[in-house]
Amino acid sequence: MSTPIHTLFDLSGKTALVTGGSRGLGLQIAEALGEAGAKILLTSRKAGDLEEAAAHLQDKGIDTRWVAADASQPQDIQRVADEAMQRLGQVDILVNNAGATWGAPAEDHPLEAWDKVMNLNVRSIFLMCQAIAKASMIPRRSGRIINVASIAGLRGSMGLQALAYHTSKGAVVNFTRTLAGEWGPHGINVNALAPGMFPSKMTQATLARAGDEIARGTPLGRIGDDDDLKGAALLFASAAGKHITGQILAVDGGVSAVLVH
Repeated sequence: MSTPIHTLFDLSGKTALVTGGSRGLGLQIAEALGEAGAKILLTSRKAGDLEEAAAHLQDKGIDTRWVAADASQPQDIQRVADEAMQRLGQVDILVNNAGATWGAPAEDHPLEAWDKVMNLNVRSIFLMCQAIAKASMIPRRSGRIINVASIAGLRGSMGLQALAYHTSKGAVVNFTRTLAGEWGPHGINVNALAPGMFPSKMTQATLARAGDEIARGTPLGRIGDDDDLKGAALLFASAAGKHITGQILAVDGGVSAVLVH
């Protein structure tokens, strides 16, 4: 017998840990999962931003808590995993959204900047997946992991001078596929969202300079908004996506589907 569609998307009784969840895409995903019924634990570096984000979600009736931590530090990742287990009891959904970028010509890209981007965008995802899977998902033989990649990880680029960022997001893409293959037997679904251009702290300078041009170069004629990741995230997190794993879903207005100059 089939399951009613509203039941498939219902996250009541589920818990979700969202890294980089205090603003931007992470907060948008947290809002979607919370509105579908999940209890939310947000983490990012700044307590003030987390307090504001938690208040925003709580105003919507979402059960929300937070913990400040630096996802580039392995000891902080383990602390977040430990607190998640203590405060949520289990982690059903892990959203790896924390990330950084750096602009520099490839020939002059500082090593410390390369390490900063790779440590936050790739290493932290590996360590957080490892910690949460060992603590909750593998023992329970159940879990959903959603990694936030980027269309920057699906192809190269000209003129953007963000080699470390593009490299890191390409790594997230294949990390997602490979982990899905290894952890599928544990009942863990691993997928990635690949956003195009959305408003965020990371993109504000680019949008201020060339936002209209970027929108014109998008098949749908606009950049992403405050709702555009919600449906995709809920699909990956819920029973509606129970037979989907190892997939990379571009949410970009069609940019990655065509050659746009």
